[in-house]
Amino acid sequence: MAKVHYADLWGLREGKYEYLRENDLISTGWQGLAAVPPYFFLVPKEFDLYGEYSRGWSIADALPLSSTGIKTHRDHFVVGFDRADLEERIGAFADAHLSDGEVRESLSLRDTRDWSLSRSRQILRDRDNWRQCIKPYLYRPFDHRVICYAGELIEFPRPAVMRNMVVSNIALVSVRQLVADTFRHVYVTRALGDGNAISPSSREYNHYFPLYLYSETKKQEPVKRGGIAVTLALFESQPGYGTRKPNLATEFVSAVANKLVLTFVPDAKGDLEGTFGPEDIFHYMYAVFHSPTYRERYAEFLKIDFPRLPLTSDLGLFRALAEKGEELVALHLMESPALDHPIVKFPVKGSSEVEKVRYAEPAEGRPGLVYINKAQYFEGVEREVWEFHIGGYQVLEKWLKDRKGRTLSYDDVSHYGRIVVALKETIRLMGEIDGLIPSWPIE
Repeated sequence: MAKVHYADLWGLREGKYEYLRENDLISTGWQGLAAVPPYFFLVPKEFDLYGEYSRGWSIADALPLSSTGIKTHRDHFVVGFDRADLEERIGAFADAHLSDGEVRESLSLRDTRDWSLSRSRQILRDRDNWRQCIKPYLYRPFDHRVICYAGELIEFPRPAVMRNMVVSNIALVSVRQLVADTFRHVYVTRALGDGNAISPSSREYNHYFPLYLYSETKKQEPVKRGGIAVTLALFESQPGYGTRKPNLATEFVSAVANKLVLTFVPDAKGDLEGTFGPEDIFHYMYAVFHSPTYRERYAEFLKIDFPRLPLTSDLGLFRALAEKGEELVALHLMESPALDHPIVKFPVKGSSEVEKVRYAEPAEGRPGLVYINKAQYFEGVEREVWEFHIGGYQVLEKWLKDRKGRTLSYDDVSHYGRIVVALKETIRLMGEIDGLIPSWPIE
């Protein structure tokens, strides 16, 4: 193996020039790098804990079927804030009384190498009812929209995974590689999901790991894209739809069962006395990945691959962490009863139009304010909550900025207040999760 040496210079340009003028290859203070497989990094890395970390299960091995999220290439057209808004656009697109030129101009659409507006309009009109394709959509953290999930409208629909998300299901969302310094890249959804739902970076493209897989019992529809026929299954959420099985590797389930000395049941939850189920594993996983110590301790490794899950043989610890994970999941799905107790106010009447979003430090004895325009604000937002990130997004700021120029409805104001509660409770639960784990590594 070659010997790899490393050195770096930090500071202003003149200081770097001065160093380079006075030094050469011999006098430079090189640092030797160990060639650590499988990555062989060309920069220094702290790998002392890699042996400990590598004993955990990669989520890509534990939940073997996954894919990146949906990439539409035309979000402005195929994704809507609400169903009425989206139906109006798709209806205009399918309207045979409008010419291709009129539709192209009014909806700001253009042909691409793999997509033809004219052909897609015809395919959509041939559907029995395109309105059945409108589905809930995770667009950004706590930003739930709708999408017309029709193959002729979307560049990359990811059907192998996403077909499992139009029925009763839940999926972990994470990334394989980080641009950010800190691992915050884990989320959850019951809906179809965007490729940038928790991170805007192409290097942090989001992967979806559904917990359940459904048998293919619905008809499949051929779609032509770029002259090539592809098939997109049309799945509807109906009682008795197909059968499902857990998307969990047999070896992974056996490893958990052997650790806990419990019997696996293939659906929902076990009693955690003699049995455990897929959702118990999911909740345990979600709790561990939200541990601040886990994120700090394994920071170097979380930057370069999917997170790994350490298993425990302590049934009491597993049970406690699964309980906390279930609370976190309910918060992030906006299903927790804790969200029904608001902690912020929107006290000033006005246009409710989002113009310029900014955070105002609280005056003495007053809570922090999040302004949406010069006069109106949300009152009672702590800085820690305001600055909380999920993936690459500062949640409270991102949600509002994506609505710049829009008027917040009563439901929007209420939803924003619920997000504040969810984030505050998330911070609390992350601390409690750390408090439950007696030592690292988890045993």
